[in-house]
Amino acid sequence: MEPWQIGVFTSVDAGLGVHLDVAQELGIPTVQVHAPHQATRTKAAADDFLKRTRAAGITVTCVFGGFDGESYADIPTTARTVGLVPEATRAARIREMKEISDFSKLLGCSAVGLHVGFVPADRTGASYKSLIDAARGLLDHVAANGQNLHLETGQETADHLLEFIHDVNRSNLFINFDPANMILYGTGDPIEALKKVGHLVRSVHCKDGKWAAPELRGKEWGTEVALGEGDVGMETYLRTLKDLGYRGPLTIEREIAHDRERQKRDIGTAMELLQRLKAQIL
Repeated sequence: MEPWQIGVFTSVDAGLGVHLDVAQELGIPTVQVHAPHQATRTKAAADDFLKRTRAAGITVTCVFGGFDGESYADIPTTARTVGLVPEATRAARIREMKEISDFSKLLGCSAVGLHVGFVPADRTGASYKSLIDAARGLLDHVAANGQNLHLETGQETADHLLEFIHDVNRSNLFINFDPANMILYGTGDPIEALKKVGHLVRSVHCKDGKWAAPELRGKEWGTEVALGEGDVGMETYLRTLKDLGYRGPLTIEREIAHDRERQKRDIGTAMELLQRLKAQIL
């Protein structure tokens, strides 16, 4: 695959991604896909989606899991509801992620991804240890399907994410790096974080954001903005990816599903920015 192919986060019938026809209209060659609802994670649905992507010349590069009951209303709610960390929903969500892995295999996709949630800080606690065990079970299932699992950044510092990956101790666990999430969650400078975890980065998001006020970082959200209008520094981001040897897709994510026209416009502008920077840097 050509290095740094432009991508976009898309959806089948769930999630915040753009519809596939938008990616096709914009001439985008790769997509990450938000996994569809359970009722439509079928071979027939996979065959139909593959038929549409192939007709459009689009390659599926990663399938992301998400779960009913998750809410990103604010940071405390996110910590309480998102990913595999909440103990009350963990077993059911592990089962669902295994089903999503199986669906991804039907799509011929070798990567699945998710937000694991706010990993407990205490590495000696029971909650942390049970999360490690659950993650290992999921990763073994994913490996049996010939796949890697990508954890999306943002909810942990780079150092704590590396600790978690080390403790899980599975060779198919990697990172989907989202620089804006580091800013939105207030968990660290995205470029410095990327340098720390870069050896494990196998997919990326191109998304931008602005920091919350210093006294509110980690307590209240930063603000997502159109690519190039935030605090990430997209040229520095891409130059750092180049220095780290990353050659995979550059997947645009713009989480404003409530405003589809603006979302489409911002993605088009992001494409132009990434293509210009790609021509300068590579």
